[in-house]
Amino acid sequence: MLMTPVSISIRLLAVGSIFAAAFWSAGASAAGVPKSARAAQAMNRAVPRIKTQLEQAHLRFGAPIFIRIFKHEKQLEVWLQDTGGFRLFKTYPICAYSGALGPKLAEGDGQAPEGFYFVRPNQFNPLSKFHLSFNLGYPNAYDRAHGRTGSYLMVHGQCVSIGCFAMAKRPAPVGTDRNDPIEEIWSMADAAYRQGQSFFRVHIFPFRMTEENLKSHEHSQWADFWRNLSEGYRYFEQNLRPPNVTVRSKRYVFSAP
Repeated sequence: MLMTPVSISIRLLAVGSIFAAAFWSAGASAAGVPKSARAAQAMNRAVPRIKTQLEQAHLRFGAPIFIRIFKHEKQLEVWLQDTGGFRLFKTYPICAYSGALGPKLAEGDGQAPEGFYFVRPNQFNPLSKFHLSFNLGYPNAYDRAHGRTGSYLMVHGQCVSIGCFAMAKRPAPVGTDRNDPIEEIWSMADAAYRQGQSFFRVHIFPFRMTEENLKSHEHSQWADFWRNLSEGYRYFEQNLRPPNVTVRSKRYVFSAP
């Protein structure tokens, strides 16, 4: 069914009300992400392990977080702020994502998005049917400028995807939880929010945006779009700080944070 802008707005308002009610009943916290018994159990499992790993890496639990996702490589990187910029803490394998390389265009196309997104605490769902999840905020300003539609584009647990990025161990080693990755990511985001980070950025790329990779895809219909994405990729690679991202004339524009 073709949805008008008005019907989309009404639907999102209704969905937002439902999520708000669910989060409140689960015990939402203004300081961190929304709470539930499931989320508390997940953090009880994940936090001691993460703290040990962070101590070994000389990084701080609760430091500001930044995430990059690479579709082709099926990798999700978690970066934490350190003196001089952000430092890579951990690279998680993506258990599943749907669609091909290229952006999401329309509701129901099965594509996972590409672009620059940010996540606030109220985008976390501790009652997700996929264990735990957070909404990427698709469509962003760029997507809307290009008339793209879609909703419920998540990073979540388990290993199934319809336009989302599923983070779970498959197969899971004996004695471990299949949802370790999402539990760890959730715990680090919660700690960062509690330490004052108001949102974190998620940059999603089709592949690592090297000149070699861009050259090998120069005949793709998305070549110009990917070149635009690569500007943001290079900014971070050079500065170790994610840039401010705005949209001008239907293109991403990057500037110092």
